[in-house]
Amino acid sequence: MQDRAIAKAGLREWLGLGVLALPTLLVAVDINALFMALPQLSADLGTSGVEQLWITDIYGFMVAGLVTTMGTLGDRVGRRRLLLLGGAAFAVASVLAAYSASPAALIAWRAVQGVAGATLMPSTLALITNMFRDGRQRGVAIAVWATCQFTGGAMGPVVSGLLLEHFWWGSVFLVAVPVIAVLLVAGPAVLPEFRGADPGRLDLASVALSLLAVLPVVYGVKSLAAAGGGSPVVPLVALLVGGGFGVVFVRRQLRLEHPLLNLRLLTRQSFALILLALVLAGIAMAGTGLQVTQYLQSVLGYPPAEAALLFAPMGLGVALGTMLTPAITRWVSPKRAIAGGLVISAAGSLLLTGEGVPAAVAGVTVLALGTGPLFALGTGLIVGSVPPERAGSAASMSETANYLGGTLGMALLGTVAAAVYRHQAGVAHQAYDTVAGAVSAAAALPPEQATALIRASHEAFMSGLHTVAVLSAALFALLAVLMAWRFRPERPQEDPTAMQAVSS
Repeated sequence: MQDRAIAKAGLREWLGLGVLALPTLLVAVDINALFMALPQLSADLGTSGVEQLWITDIYGFMVAGLVTTMGTLGDRVGRRRLLLLGGAAFAVASVLAAYSASPAALIAWRAVQGVAGATLMPSTLALITNMFRDGRQRGVAIAVWATCQFTGGAMGPVVSGLLLEHFWWGSVFLVAVPVIAVLLVAGPAVLPEFRGADPGRLDLASVALSLLAVLPVVYGVKSLAAAGGGSPVVPLVALLVGGGFGVVFVRRQLRLEHPLLNLRLLTRQSFALILLALVLAGIAMAGTGLQVTQYLQSVLGYPPAEAALLFAPMGLGVALGTMLTPAITRWVSPKRAIAGGLVISAAGSLLLTGEGVPAAVAGVTVLALGTGPLFALGTGLIVGSVPPERAGSAASMSETANYLGGTLGMALLGTVAAAVYRHQAGVAHQAYDTVAGAVSAAAALPPEQATALIRASHEAFMSGLHTVAVLSAALFALLAVLMAWRFRPERPQEDPTAMQAVSS
């Protein structure tokens, strides 16, 4: 049994990793590609502002609400089976979304995409954990997986822009079809099946509670970020409702013999610390990323496609950092690699206190590069610190932390930047509380007043960006100290007899 547990991966496993890279790239590309297509599809379908929000957000809502359930479901029914079923559903929903004739239909198929998308990421990560049992090989495989995730995020707007130059908006959805076709054909040949030997029944009450907890919280955070000067009552009520259901969910998980989410893992210091670091790093990255994309377009005046190209080094920086991580850990410990990388990220954040394209591009690139060891090693330590029959559940916790960090980053740091903007600009009218609003208002003013208003709005925006950059640098520095001081990697508590591996 021991030899089986530490056996190194062979050709089939590495080919399987190549197949698993496909849905990883796909999900990342799909999320970011839609933003470029939104103006065209909105004009074609005649969507309202509310419908646009649902088209962009419903996918993320469904992924956030169901990723925990899907990760645990894979432990029970088989990870390959769930991956292939989810992939097939994703492809069908993508085709139907591409040919939607109304906003309601597009929203519905985007929701189905979200349900299917929730199966893909935890299934791919859990399968990698099962296929690569040797620690060093698993580290390389997870680095490849993380690289695909962030490369896809960087490629999304670029791919979308190229497609939209030659085809209609539905083409951004059809990209999924050939990718999923390769997965469905090659997957059964190179991906082994894994499931828990005694996983227990799926607790439907826990599934419902997780949705009732996550969805209101995500909605509340997003609504607060978009509220501006509006009433925060409804978002705050949503947060309270989600928090209440979250308490009930936690209490139920601690009582069940086979919980939907094994929250007892959080009693392990290193496990909890890595999850916290993923959330906080996600906050810093999403918050700075949001401000830089707005800076490139609203202040410097680049069109969306060019802004996407200038911003792509952020995703590529994380990808490079994750790929370099296995080589780095040959020379330094995981703790030092993660802490050192976070110091680099803090330095990158401070570069954003400069002005102009060089400072913006260099800042996001260095910031992202430094997070590579955290995402590669942190993800590997999370899924590797549990018995293999629980890898799906642990993978879903990692994905939830990433998504939560990104959502909170855009909301919290976006709110900080907006508050600084309004204070710095001395906003007296709601139309002026964004750069776009100020530019629109300036069109009706005399030239001298218009120039002064636009200059003031740009200076106020830069103050907000610099504030976010300093806060992100402080957050990365705090994380670096915390990881260097408290992080102690734990060996996985594996029980090889607890897994059923079915070769087919």
